[in-house]
Amino acid sequence: MLLASAVVVWEWLNEHGRWRPYSPAVSHHIEAVVRAGPRAGGSVVLGQVDSRLAPYIIDLQSMNQFRQDTGTLRPVRRNYYDPTSAPAKGVVWEWENDNGSWTPYDMEVGITIQHAYEKQHPWIDLTSIGFSYIIDFSTMGQINRQTQRQRRVRRRLDLIYPMVTGALPKAQSWPVSPVSAASPPAPPCSCPQCVLVMSVKAAVVNGSTGPLQAPTARKNMPPSGAVKLPPPAGPGGKPLDSTGTIRGPVKTAPSQAIRRQASSTLAGATAGSPASPPGANGKNGRVALATLNRTNLQRLAIAQSRVLIASGVPTVPVKNLNGSSPVNPALAGITGILMSAAGLPVCLTRPPKLVLHPPPVSKSEIKSIPGVSNTSRKTTKKQAKKGKTPEEVLKKYLQKVRHPPDEDCTICMERLTAPSGYKGPQPTVKPDLVGKLSRCGHIYHIYCLVAMYNNGNKDGSLQCPTCKTIYGVKTGTQPPGKMEYHLIPHSLPGHPDCKTIRIIYSIPPGIQGPEHPNPGKSFSARGFPRHCYLPDSEKGRKVLKLLLVAWDRRLIFAIGTSSTTGESDTVIWNEVHHKTEFGSNLTGHGYPDANYLDNVLAELAAQGISEDSTAQEKD
Repeated sequence: MLLASAVVVWEWLNEHGRWRPYSPAVSHHIEAVVRAGPRAGGSVVLGQVDSRLAPYIIDLQSMNQFRQDTGTLRPVRRNYYDPTSAPAKGVVWEWENDNGSWTPYDMEVGITIQHAYEKQHPWIDLTSIGFSYIIDFSTMGQINRQTQRQRRVRRRLDLIYPMVTGALPKAQSWPVSPVSAASPPAPPCSCPQCVLVMSVKAAVVNGSTGPLQAPTARKNMPPSGAVKLPPPAGPGGKPLDSTGTIRGPVKTAPSQAIRRQASSTLAGATAGSPASPPGANGKNGRVALATLNRTNLQRLAIAQSRVLIASGVPTVPVKNLNGSSPVNPALAGITGILMSAAGLPVCLTRPPKLVLHPPPVSKSEIKSIPGVSNTSRKTTKKQAKKGKTPEEVLKKYLQKVRHPPDEDCTICMERLTAPSGYKGPQPTVKPDLVGKLSRCGHIYHIYCLVAMYNNGNKDGSLQCPTCKTIYGVKTGTQPPGKMEYHLIPHSLPGHPDCKTIRIIYSIPPGIQGPEHPNPGKSFSARGFPRHCYLPDSEKGRKVLKLLLVAWDRRLIFAIGTSSTTGESDTVIWNEVHHKTEFGSNLTGHGYPDANYLDNVLAELAAQGISEDSTAQEKD
């Protein structure tokens, strides 16, 4: 723990393992929610301060950034820097990327550059901090030492990052609760199991029947609510093994004491309440627990499960608990606590960890995919052949019906025996002509089908509005971009016998074309590049080949309104699901998923893409 003042910078971990700073305004916003404590709800909506971050929410309990439209989770941290460094002065160093926009350096790099700038050095070599670049202040350029490529850099002034003064923990937990006043005796053992057991015993012996309450003010406590727990007084501590699992009773030496970051709720449940009240021993505590009815047990369980989540303490998975009620995970936590309080052996396991990306892969380990040509391709825009009128396009899919049945046209909802009820721009065909689609047999006014075609993508294809049968080759309105694909030497969960196909989609923001919802208006492209994964199995390669067809036909993405964030005029997925989580399936977008490959093949078929499509593309 450090006793000092510091500047606070909130940062997120990117796919390359680098901590990237949020802007000063965003850091101030997050800090305000943190300092507000639990009453603020424990989550931060970044779009409230920066519209470009509309899809993102930070969960302060798990210290993760969640992207609502893709389900992507990234760790965040609250980091501290010297109060005289660049972020404390509002100085931001940035480099110009290939799109002509400016990207801020990692905070440590920016601080190093600013320090050299203030010392009036002519240049600074960043090799010492792991980057093969030289910053030349005379030309305000960045030079790659290996390739000699140069980029522009700039120094600009922004808001000053938030400042804090006092006891600064090395790691940050939530909620933040500045407290003062005398501390009661600490519990005799610092292991997570004993901390939780003693907190429940204390609550029950003291007659608590509701959720555990926040602590009263205590002295000499850091603003974050960090608690330095003393070494164990005797047997009962259970060390963690390399997998984060507590294995049976082991005698613990004082040197094995651990320092844990705990939330103020946990502190109130332990240090804030006597561990062994006068006249109460472990036996009496267990008797008191046994006398609680189900309602009170559930209340204690819910409170205790929140403590488990907030402090990072391992929880006990309990099977055969159905439903999504908070009582169910709470009962899992209380089960372990009660078993331990009764003296029964408990094996606590840490919650599963989110794994979004594979381990780092060198360029030499990346291989092309056998049977698939090239390793990338750009969007191609396919238009209907020139000179083809809508009537000429539809003629090859229709058969005229001279005596239509007495039923409704499902486009205009008028009887087929009457003229079309369509009131828009007038097609050149007669409104009373009726036609039947050759493959599915559904019947419509030809007038209505022509109008429907004119209002669509005009790509030479037609989709039956009743059964969705596709005639011709369906294409979409995906904006320009790039799709990369290659093999990496790691296996996906559920596919241990094969490597992994990694797909990287890159689409920049731009201006909408005539085929898009708002021609001439700009559109955003959030979350790119997007990394997706397939097993390198026979079926996985089949899916990849069909995804390449879908990409060429501009069917993977579209421009529209995000169903999760509500943002309009942005790039969205277009009804073909992808797996964006590499090593887990906590968000529902990862592995293992035994049905995924079959499901995505069905989604591609609904877009008119099947094994026959690959042959059509070659033709």
